[in-house]
Amino acid sequence: MDFSQITDDLFIGSTPGVEDYDNLRDLGVRLVINMRFGRRPLHDPGLPPIDFLWLRTFDNPLLLIPIRKLIQGAHAALETIRLGGKVYSHCAAGRHRSVAMGAAILIAQGHAPEAAMQIIKQQRPIADPGLYYIRSRIYRFARQWHMQK
Repeated sequence: MDFSQITDDLFIGSTPGVEDYDNLRDLGVRLVINMRFGRRPLHDPGLPPIDFLWLRTFDNPLLLIPIRKLIQGAHAALETIRLGGKVYSHCAAGRHRSVAMGAAILIAQGHAPEAAMQIIKQQRPIADPGLYYIRSRIYRFARQWHMQK
């Protein structure tokens, strides 16, 4: 598992295995957001078990990440953080879909889209929030998030 701590409350990275769950738990992670379409989250045998949110998406410019999934993930993340937990967002490599989700969480916490992307890129250099089909989803999420408030 390759991951980066983005903020005190947010980590972004690649897909964790069951062997990584204790490490995530030790970091304070209470919610794992899985952005992969075909890879179901594996059951956490530890105590307390980590919560999982599976938001099935593709890393493909022809199949854009649905904004409703980013909103769903942001709401779940905010609630986890409010209760004192931390969030781990992942896709296959921690470069695109998990970055869009991470940016959505930062925007929901009050960051501007540009600042959210910059924070992520600074903390996770392999992240690519500027990729056109990821960047467009981040900006669209920000507009919809602010309209619903």
